[in-house]
Amino acid sequence: MEGRRSIPTWLAEAPAEEVLAWADAEFGARAAIASSFGVEDVVLIDLASRHAPRAGVFTLDTGRLPPETYEVMEEVRRRYGIAIETFVPERAAVEQLEREKGFFSFRRSVEERKECCAIRKLEPLSRALSGKSAWITGLRREQSITRAEVEPAEIDEAHGGIVKLNPLARWTEAEVWRYARAQELPLNALHARGYPSIGCAPCTRAVAPGEDVRAGRWWWEQPEHKECGLHVRGGR
Repeated sequence: MEGRRSIPTWLAEAPAEEVLAWADAEFGARAAIASSFGVEDVVLIDLASRHAPRAGVFTLDTGRLPPETYEVMEEVRRRYGIAIETFVPERAAVEQLEREKGFFSFRRSVEERKECCAIRKLEPLSRALSGKSAWITGLRREQSITRAEVEPAEIDEAHGGIVKLNPLARWTEAEVWRYARAQELPLNALHARGYPSIGCAPCTRAVAPGEDVRAGRWWWEQPEHKECGLHVRGGR
């Protein structure tokens, strides 16, 4: 990652297409899209194919993703003709965790869940961002209380001052789905089964009508705890 940068103030109100075009002009291939291949991320990849075509795409393969996620990854790879850079956890760390604490330690407490996330997501993310000047995500303010203050463009203090772009920050769920259907995008089959937010298989369930879109993520925890540490604001 490069040194600290500043971002133009106009990006705060810019539409997604302009945020991506700025990223392409400013960073080119030194920007990368972080994708877990939910509907927002596929929308983002589609937009970037036109407005930030030099940005790469990477994913964190935790080893516990549902098969439906791999299916949509392959569909996206073929449709856009892109190489999806995959980062997996360090083998020794996963082996030690499972040997010492079993296969569901993350359900015992927030601390133990975050330990699992650190091994399976945070360490691979640090490798994914190495050498990058900016990363691009599908975060939206409407997704949860932990994301209500997400800006379209931020300085990511938690990752060394790298630029973090969230072009869909102000989009509503309806707008995301309207775009996805209009463009006939490849979509994770779990969305049609009541999964608006999709993570690792043991940590994700379908939600009931009227529930928050991230209610199915780590459903045994309180809403204010429902982040894995990938998206930390203000260096916290």
